[in-house]
Amino acid sequence: MKPDSSRKTIIEPFKIKVVEPLRFLNREERLSILEKAGFNLFLVKANDVTFDFLTDSGTTAMSAAQWGAMMVADESYAGSRSFEKFEKVVQNLTGYNYVIPTHQGRAAEKLLCSALIKPGMKIPSNNHFDTTRANIEQAGGEAVDLVITEGRDPKNTHPFKGNIDITRLDAFCKEFRSQIPFGMLTITNNTGGGQPASLENIRGTSEVYRKNGIPFIMDVCRFAENSFFIKQREKGQEKKSVKEIVQETFSLADGCMMSAKKDGLVNIGGFIALKKGLWLDQLRSLLILTEGFPTYGGLAARDLEALAVGLEEVLDENYLEYRLAVSRYMAEGLNKRGIPTVQPPGGHAVYIDAKSFLPNIPPERFPGQALVCELYLAEGIRGCEIGSAMFGKTVGGKFQASAMELVRLAFPRRVYTQSHFDYILEGLTELAARKSKIRGMELVYEPPFLRHFTARFEFL
Repeated sequence: MKPDSSRKTIIEPFKIKVVEPLRFLNREERLSILEKAGFNLFLVKANDVTFDFLTDSGTTAMSAAQWGAMMVADESYAGSRSFEKFEKVVQNLTGYNYVIPTHQGRAAEKLLCSALIKPGMKIPSNNHFDTTRANIEQAGGEAVDLVITEGRDPKNTHPFKGNIDITRLDAFCKEFRSQIPFGMLTITNNTGGGQPASLENIRGTSEVYRKNGIPFIMDVCRFAENSFFIKQREKGQEKKSVKEIVQETFSLADGCMMSAKKDGLVNIGGFIALKKGLWLDQLRSLLILTEGFPTYGGLAARDLEALAVGLEEVLDENYLEYRLAVSRYMAEGLNKRGIPTVQPPGGHAVYIDAKSFLPNIPPERFPGQALVCELYLAEGIRGCEIGSAMFGKTVGGKFQASAMELVRLAFPRRVYTQSHFDYILEGLTELAARKSKIRGMELVYEPPFLRHFTARFEFL
């Protein structure tokens, strides 16, 4: 039984059992906090944030079933029955025989990159996200983005802007075959606005990699959201269940890596899963060195128990319908107030097009970072810049801007209600009215890798 879809109100398909208070500060207090943090929201304490949309990673509210499962966990160092339960769920979901737990997705990326990438190698994908790109580059490889042209245009309403450009991928694989240890596809495409890839495109990607003898590894952080988009938007898929689409998606690849802190509906965890035993010994040896024994991989057994439940709960189509409706509702609300967003709305977040919203601020003055700071000052919102602060760089003394200047408002799963979002939209009406007064920013400190986590800025 589904909620009445003819009604305009978004109903959360769950009851709230545990609550925690929100903290409200005034603008002067938030300005002082922001100055001390070098105008970097990653360096602001959670207690000083009212609405935390920095990430949807590990910020979910877990269910009663997940908390209950944690109580029966087997914390044995080796051969835990909690691992057996988790392993069986992943095997049934993916169809892959070999499951390697890790404490989060970044650790899975590190294992794969350390084991397989040598200097000069190239890894194609639609778009690599920040930690994936950093792990590839740290190993001496090159992360190559081949998303379709529509995926780089915030205003384009293509239903599957996360698609990889099959023609470019085929040409790339033919040219650099000996330098490609594995190929990737990220679903949904976080860097490009949380946009889905179609089943047809995943199938085409698989064919290109197979034809060129390249193993195909998917980044499946948001596999359930991607599959629900396929059900909603792709002709011929509307009558299938989300689980059927998920299983067909996995069947097209040779393996996957996942930050389970997204569609695993947990606060910590990740894994690598492989169809065949290729690389298994290398990966497990590195796992033991860096994460722990292969049956816990850096996680407590209670986390494996919660993840086993979450990977099944996330397939609930009532939940997925609500999840995507939240992003759509917020995008429509922002657009009505003159704040442009990536179209169509993605699954886990709304991406504000900072380049269009603040045309007076050039990329080298970080319009997205300026907007992130203004959102915090105005409403206590913590968002994340995905633009030139994150991906821009200076090469040979010349600044190279990011393809897009975005601000991501990522919504924690099962945490905020419609009244929270309505309250936020009211306040952003005022911000939109004074956008011409927002100033650009200067980067005053950056580390060598993943600079956006610890960089410091100043307003001009």
